[in-house]
Amino acid sequence: VQLVESGGGSVEAGGSLTLSCAVSGNRLNRMCVGWFRQIPGKEREGVAYTDDDGTTSYADSVRGRFTISKDNARNTLYLQMNNLKPEDTAVYYCAAATGMAAAQAYRDPLKKDSYNSWGQGTQVTVS
Repeated sequence: VQLVESGGGSVEAGGSLTLSCAVSGNRLNRMCVGWFRQIPGKEREGVAYTDDDGTTSYADSVRGRFTISKDNARNTLYLQMNNLKPEDTAVYYCAAATGMAAAQAYRDPLKKDSYNSWGQGTQVTVS
């Protein structure tokens, strides 16, 4: 599975951004997928998750502000981010759990060790 993020950038606090993740090598509607973020010196943290059933899960810090969605026809995953705060500044990664990893993602959807495919990341800066 190959994952390519786009849509990052700089925005003022209170603003919005939408991240995209183009997926190839597998069908998005068959996978557990998620968004993670990382700032230097800190662990990569789970932000949002969705799976083949459409179940979603969010970190407490973003619930109500971020929305994960997918376009199965385009095989693309999205993260709509509203009311952005400076503490949302990070590199954002999309991730996929396929094969045996999917069972782990069902149990721990926001845990980075549940995923076995990662994109290269896109920077989001909120000032």
